Amino acid sequence: MVFCYLYFQDQYFMKKIKLLPVILMFVFAFTSCDPSESKGSSQNDDTFAENFGNGASKDFIGQVVDTNNHPIQNATVTIGTSTIQTDVNGVFIINNASVHEKFAYIKVAKAGYIDGSRAMVPTSGKNNVKIMMIPNSPLETIQSGVESEVALPSGTKVTFDGAFQDENGNPYSGSVSVAMYHLLPGNQNIDKLMPGMLYAQTKNNQEAVLETFGMLNVELRGSGGQKLNLMEGHTAEITMKIDDSQTGTAPSSIPLWHFDEAKGYWKEDGEATKVGNNYVGEVSHFSWWNCDQYSSTAMLTLTIVDVEGNPISNLGVKLTVNAVNFSSYVQLTDSSGSISGVVPSNEVMTLVVYNQCNDIVYTSQIGPFTSSTILPQITLNTSSTPVTRITGSLIKCNSSKVTNGYVKLARNGRVSFSTVDNNGNFSFREIYCPASPQFTLTGIDFDNYQSTGDITYNAIEGITSIGGLMACNTISEFVSYKVDDYPPQILTNYIMAEWSVSEHLFYAGANNSDMPPAGYASDTNYFTFVGNSKQPGTYQNMDFFASFSFGNIGSLSGSFSGPNNVKFHLNKFGSVGDYIDITCEGTFDDWYGVTRHISAIAHLKRHPDN
Repeated sequence: MVFCYLYFQDQYFMKKIKLLPVILMFVFAFTSCDPSESKGSSQNDDTFAENFGNGASKDFIGQVVDTNNHPIQNATVTIGTSTIQTDVNGVFIINNASVHEKFAYIKVAKAGYIDGSRAMVPTSGKNNVKIMMIPNSPLETIQSGVESEVALPSGTKVTFDGAFQDENGNPYSGSVSVAMYHLLPGNQNIDKLMPGMLYAQTKNNQEAVLETFGMLNVELRGSGGQKLNLMEGHTAEITMKIDDSQTGTAPSSIPLWHFDEAKGYWKEDGEATKVGNNYVGEVSHFSWWNCDQYSSTAMLTLTIVDVEGNPISNLGVKLTVNAVNFSSYVQLTDSSGSISGVVPSNEVMTLVVYNQCNDIVYTSQIGPFTSSTILPQITLNTSSTPVTRITGSLIKCNSSKVTNGYVKLARNGRVSFSTVDNNGNFSFREIYCPASPQFTLTGIDFDNYQSTGDITYNAIEGITSIGGLMACNTISEFVSYKVDDYPPQILTNYIMAEWSVSEHLFYAGANNSDMPPAGYASDTNYFTFVGNSKQPGTYQNMDFFASFSFGNIGSLSGSFSGPNNVKFHLNKFGSVGDYIDITCEGTFDDWYGVTRHISAIAHLKRHPDN
C-alpha cells in the first residue's frame, strides 16, 4: 500500500476535512533516536545522507506550543549549528541556518517536556514550522532487577526485564521512573506532535514514506533524574493498541521503526505482529517507536502565484492518492508560495488548493512521479480568487524601525508570520476571503522584547495598508499615519476616543503637542477620525472623515479633512475600556493641489460616552 502525508498546519482545516483511517504524508519533516542497528541491516547513515543533497542556507520561523496550543517560552530550538530561545509567543526565528537542500532537522528542548522535533524539505522562502511539545509526565515507578509491566488505560503497555543502564553504558540499580505517550494516527495534531516526519531509512538503506499505525514514546529516568535506557543486549516487549479506525486494514505483521534523534529520520528496526487489536514486538532501546507500512518515494515541489506572478502564502494544499482510500493532510504554502516534500512514487494524485475560508480554488490531477519533480507554477485566476496584500512597518518605542522582529497574523484559527526587513517592513500576500475578512496582527521587537499587542483589522481586496505599528509595551494606545514617502508619524499623547450620544458621532485621535491643545493647531502633528457609525465595516463619503496635520513637513504644512478617495475601515468598536481599531487608506489633494497617498491606523481605548 502507498501513502503520503500532507500536514495540517491548523485546526480549522482539521474540523472541515474528514480524517480517514489510513494516514498519508506529504513529507516535510523528520526526527529519531540514536540506537544500535538491527541485525542483518545494511543501513549506512553516510550513504543515506547523500539523498539530502548539498549543504544549504535556509531561513526558518516557527512556533512551539504545548498540547493545549499555548505558547512555550524559553524553549531551546536548534537547527544545524544555530540555537535560539523561543519568545513569549513561543516564536523563534533562525536565518541562514545550515541544512541540506532536501532535508532540514529542527530540534526543540524544554525541561518538563519530551524533546520535540520536525524534519522538512526546506523551500527558498521563509520556512514556517509549528511544533507541539508533549509533557513528560511519569506514569509509574518500577525497580531494576525485577520484571515489570507499565500500561496505559488503552491497553498499550511495555514489559521490562529489569536490566537498565545510564547514558554512559554503566549498569543502573534502583528505582526507574517511566513516562509513556501513545500517539494514535487519528490524533488531529499528529503532524505537530510526532518527531521529524514520516520519512525513513529501510533496512536496505532505501528512502521510504511511512503510513503509521501508531507511535510510542517511552522515557526512563533514574532516582537522580538521569536518563536511562535498556541494558545493552536486553530487550523489552511493547504492545500498542491499534487505532479503532485501522483495525480492519491493519496487516498481520508490520515493520517496526525507531526514530534516530541524532539524524532526524526513522529507521527500520524489527517487526511487530498483530495480536487481537494490538501490535506486539520487541525493542532494544527507547525513545520513539513506530508501526508503519511504507512505499518508495519521489520528491515534489510546487509553487502557487497570482496572475502577476507574485507568490501566494498560507494556501492549504492537499494531495490524495487516487488508487487507495486513505486520508491526507493539508500543508500551507510558505512566503514564496511553495511547498516541497516526499510523495509516493508511481501514483496518480489529486491536488486540491483551499483558501482561508476552506473554499476550493484549484484542483487538478498530477503524477505519477518516479523522480524529483518541480511542477510548473500554478497560477490562480484573481478574478475568481482575489488576492489581498497586507503591508506595514514595525516601529520601536523611540520611533526607529524594528529590524529584528516579526508580525503574527491570526485569522480563522490559522496563524502565519512575516519577519521584518532592514527597513522594518512586513508583508503578507494571501487569497482574499470575503466571508472571513477580519484578522489580528501582533508585532514583536526581538531586540527589546516589546510588543504591539493584538490589533484587529479587516482585509480588503487589493492592498490592505496597515501603516506603522508601534511595538512598545509601555504604549497601549497610538495613532500612526504616513503620507507618501515621508516617515510615518506615531502619536501617543492626548488620546481621545469616545462616542458622542448627542451628535451620534465618534471621535478618535491623538496629538503630539507639548501642551494639551485647546484646538488642533496647523503646526502640530495630530490625526483625528470622525464617524457616524459604531458598526464595523468599510466607509467612504461623509460617513467618515479624517483631519490631520504634518506640522511643517514639506508642502503638508496644513491639514486636510474630507473623504476624497479615502476608504475607512472600522475594524472594531469595543465597549467602554476596550479598543476602537480604525484604518484608512486612499488619496487626497493637499492645499497646493498635489495628490497625496495616505494610510493611517488608530488603536485607542474607548472612553465613556458623552
